[in-house]
Amino acid sequence: MTDYIMRILVAALLGGLIGLEREYRAKDAGFRTHFLVALGSALFMVLSQYGFGEVLTHYADNPNVRLDVSRVAAQIVTGIGFIGAGTIIFQKRTVHGLTTAAGVWVVAAIGMACGSSMYVLACVATALVLLGLEGMNMFLRQFGEINFSVRFTAPSLQHIDQVRQHLAQYKIGINSYRMEERVDTEGHPLYTVNLDLHVRRNRLRQQMLDILASVEGITIEVVE
Repeated sequence: MTDYIMRILVAALLGGLIGLEREYRAKDAGFRTHFLVALGSALFMVLSQYGFGEVLTHYADNPNVRLDVSRVAAQIVTGIGFIGAGTIIFQKRTVHGLTTAAGVWVVAAIGMACGSSMYVLACVATALVLLGLEGMNMFLRQFGEINFSVRFTAPSLQHIDQVRQHLAQYKIGINSYRMEERVDTEGHPLYTVNLDLHVRRNRLRQQMLDILASVEGITIEVVE
């Protein structure tokens, strides 16, 4: 029994470590989700291997009754997909939550490894997950690209052309462009523009500030 408890404790600890990283990043699936997924996966593994001993003993003389230790464990892989799917959101033509879903999937595998007493493998996998999440995040912050949306209003088409020229100057790619025309309270035309952009992460803030400072007459409403 002590060995079984140790398996689920180690699984919960390793899953919790990954969950803390996700919690720090303010993701919907944080510490509690990863903690429970790892714990549950390890428990299912233990049950799959040792939970049917009395049944096998009772039917020991029956050649038609056999133990398949992988049957319960195999359902973990299928079942975890429902939790992972719940963390994925499609919003404004962009998919969010794929990394968190993949993290939950890997945490389930780590829990299964702990449930099989493969502690070294589980610890190495946890270290690699944290390295991939935090280490690559630091790398991508400097060299990766990010998609974001900007909505602004402009009093004329010439102002919009100036914004687009500055975006091209700073090599900021435009994924999509939408414009709506309306009339303000004084009867003057007013244009609302929605842009979906992508740019290098380490230059995002400075580029946006430069664009805002160089074009007079526009009003930025949303930057996401």
